Amino acid sequence: MTVVHQDARTSVGRRLRGADWRPYVVYIGFIVVFAYFAVTQGANFLNATTLINIVTQAAPITVMAVGAVLVLSLGQIDLSIGSIVALAALAGAVVLQATDQWWLAALGGLAVGALVGLVNGIFITLVRLPSFLVTLATMGLVAGVAQQITNLQSVPVTDPVFGYIFGAGTLLGVPILVWWTVAIVALGWHVLRQRRFGAHVLAVGNKAAAAAVSGIRTTRITMIVFVISGTTAGLAGLLYAGRLAGATYTLGGSDLMSVLAAVIVGGTALTGGRASMIGALVGSLFMSMINYGLLLGGLTVAQQMIVRGVIILIAVSLSLRAKKSS
Repeated sequence: MTVVHQDARTSVGRRLRGADWRPYVVYIGFIVVFAYFAVTQGANFLNATTLINIVTQAAPITVMAVGAVLVLSLGQIDLSIGSIVALAALAGAVVLQATDQWWLAALGGLAVGALVGLVNGIFITLVRLPSFLVTLATMGLVAGVAQQITNLQSVPVTDPVFGYIFGAGTLLGVPILVWWTVAIVALGWHVLRQRRFGAHVLAVGNKAAAAAVSGIRTTRITMIVFVISGTTAGLAGLLYAGRLAGATYTLGGSDLMSVLAAVIVGGTALTGGRASMIGALVGSLFMSMINYGLLLGGLTVAQQMIVRGVIILIAVSLSLRAKKSS
């Protein structure tokens, strides 16, 4: 009997050691960090205003993270999203000033993001350049255009309808940014998990050659994914412009690090083939909570960037280890 119990304990121990706990890292980390700030910051952290601010400030990052999940699922990367944020916000603000039509401004901002994404996709698929080099180039190009079109000046956004829809409004007592977050994440999850397109994205990211042999149009899939990434960055720019009641070329300047951290920590493999939209949502909230908690703790922006960098290093290490063990 003792031998049977000992064998059972040994079997359970082996299963626990062999279990893949990496997909749950973001959830465990979120709970641990939340508990830490709740204890160390007390009422300064545990109040409705702070918690709502964490969610609303994470909204643009979450929206971009949805596009980034698809890009990383392909085994690619998009470094241009931060620059797209600024250009889309400025384009929307300029169109709004010129036409006084909020919907034209929204279309202008989204079109800018989609266009940059299309350019990225063309050079990656047709010219066959690495996504890292292509998006690094467009990151600088788009940032330069954003600075040029307004001569480094900010553009105010005073239209009340635009402000309500893209950041300042509430619906049923809930900030509109929360609704945007829920809607975009739900749409991203549906596309990734319930549509054939999502399965094709994961197949291409897992092994592009095998996907092509099976009949998947890898060039088309890659092109669409980069257009989606650019469009989500454009939407994030509109959300910034609506919440801040203005646009400037500095918007999105530090968002790339936060987006990548949220997506990789959330369980999306850096090398493609594995993705989690819900994990990306929790990851973006995790990063926003860390930034807010560190700010309450008196840390500077530079120190917050150091913490984000450490998180990315840990997340990338876990992602690559998971790929090697699979």
